[in-house]
Amino acid sequence: MKTIYLDHYAATPLHPRVKAAMIDQIEHIFGNPSSDHEIGQKASQTLEQARSQVAALINADPQEIIFTSGGTESVNHAIKGVAMALREQGRHIITSNIEHKAVLNVLRTLRLLDYRLTSLDVDSFGRVDPSAVEKAITDDTVLITIMSGNNEIGTVEPIAEIGQIAQKRKIAFHTDAVAAAGIIPIDVKELGVNLLSLAANQFYGPSGVGALYIRKGTKIWPLLEGGGQENRRRAGTENLTGIVGLGAAAELARLEMQERLAHLKALKKRLIEGLQARIPHLRFNGHPTQCLPHLISVSVEFIEGESLMLMLDEEGICLATRSACASGSLRASHVLLSTGLDHATAQGTLLITLGRDNSAADIDRVLEVMPGIVQTLRDMSPIYKKAAA
Repeated sequence: MKTIYLDHYAATPLHPRVKAAMIDQIEHIFGNPSSDHEIGQKASQTLEQARSQVAALINADPQEIIFTSGGTESVNHAIKGVAMALREQGRHIITSNIEHKAVLNVLRTLRLLDYRLTSLDVDSFGRVDPSAVEKAITDDTVLITIMSGNNEIGTVEPIAEIGQIAQKRKIAFHTDAVAAAGIIPIDVKELGVNLLSLAANQFYGPSGVGALYIRKGTKIWPLLEGGGQENRRRAGTENLTGIVGLGAAAELARLEMQERLAHLKALKKRLIEGLQARIPHLRFNGHPTQCLPHLISVSVEFIEGESLMLMLDEEGICLATRSACASGSLRASHVLLSTGLDHATAQGTLLITLGRDNSAADIDRVLEVMPGIVQTLRDMSPIYKKAAA
């Protein structure tokens, strides 16, 4: 039985060319990029090539890119770094109710340090209203942090509009683009952001490596202190193998972007239309058009999503009920609840993220198997029996 992987937000498989680039670095370039001798300088050149590749993906200057251990560190560095650098200027931060836990938990910590937080509501599609952002700004607002694309419902936020507001009011603006970078086109100049977080394992690079874009002139403290690596903004010897993988993945994402988008959109359309035709009482979450092309959040009424996921796994179909970072929690998704979904429906939600290696045959297999499993679970549900009566 073929295993069908539909959990690409949790992690993507290494692109073969990324793997080849990493192996080549391991075999031929072992030096420390900070060393002044020939071997060290070869490592430094390799590091800077990867920096240029990542910068090109988001239309940044290479010197505006620093490498991190992943999306979580990038988010922590952006938010804590700006908050600490501007603490004498103000201690008010604006965010939304549907941010990733990496953002929400950082902000919870800052509240313990006497920072004030305004967390904005979203509409039923999960979109933040830019006018609400502007209204929330006060004289001591130092940072706005709004994600680019939501990792649970796929909604793409109006980042460029918020960026215009932030620039007009001279407020630092960070966007968590981990779910979006490498998937959809991103131009930091058009978005007007000061900081942008991304991670390699979202676009066929290795896990445990990411990057943070910091626009020139943005005041920020280092999260890690020690040596002078990464322009004195992130101490520690660089993970050169991972960074090479990130750089190669970024270049491939940029070059293959349009081809990947067309492929993912076609698969997503096939799956949504197929599910709608075969299974009643479904709700698709997120914005219908302003959305990530590879992510589907579907709530299956009258059943528990965990049971459905496990039964699909027995059929060789791997997907999720929520993001891997929040899996294991018995609570309903804070993202779904923020869009107005009730607890019971939220608990019946599946998170499906498609990838470049998925095929129409994979989608057809899901459509073949899933309706029967749903009906089996509903037949055991007293809530469904009452609703169907």
